[in-house]
Amino acid sequence: MDGHYVPNFTLGPDFCRKVAAHSPIPLDIHLMIENPDDFVPSFARFPGAVVSIHPETTYHPIRTIDLIKSLGARAGIAIDPALALASVIELLPHVSFACVMTVNPGYAGQKLVPNSIAKIRALSVLVAERCWNIEIKVDGNVSWENIPKMVDAGAEVLVAGTSSLYEPGADLRGNIRRLHRLLGRGG
Repeated sequence: MDGHYVPNFTLGPDFCRKVAAHSPIPLDIHLMIENPDDFVPSFARFPGAVVSIHPETTYHPIRTIDLIKSLGARAGIAIDPALALASVIELLPHVSFACVMTVNPGYAGQKLVPNSIAKIRALSVLVAERCWNIEIKVDGNVSWENIPKMVDAGAEVLVAGTSSLYEPGADLRGNIRRLHRLLGRGG
């Protein structure tokens, strides 16, 4: 977050470098920033990185997507609640994932924006109809109540935060078990 595209400012390349040095898990970097082309090289270079941009933040989103891929990262787009799916259809064949934002980006703890579940479902249908190999992610109010609806609509990757996995005051291990049970994976 750059403090411009969204009001918060968090987690720059130095933080990512430190995490990457101590974790074998690839970094999933969601750039909620203006002018992503200026910063993609600082983030896409981490081994196995997954990097998403908001297409409305760049003049030439396909060029930005190609830059991400040229640096060895998987490229994706984040679709804001107010951004119509029709406006990103031309980008979808170029990415390996699309992240449906179900809240306005920038703050934790927000309520689900109406019609978000329908947008996930519409994207899932579109991807299936066109036979695109695209993961569908969901970010925003991934709560215990919303997870089943999101998965049923076609979400394959859940960006879980304070609405579920990192619920304030709750036991993380217990929440991981709860999430596994909710997804039918035991617990």
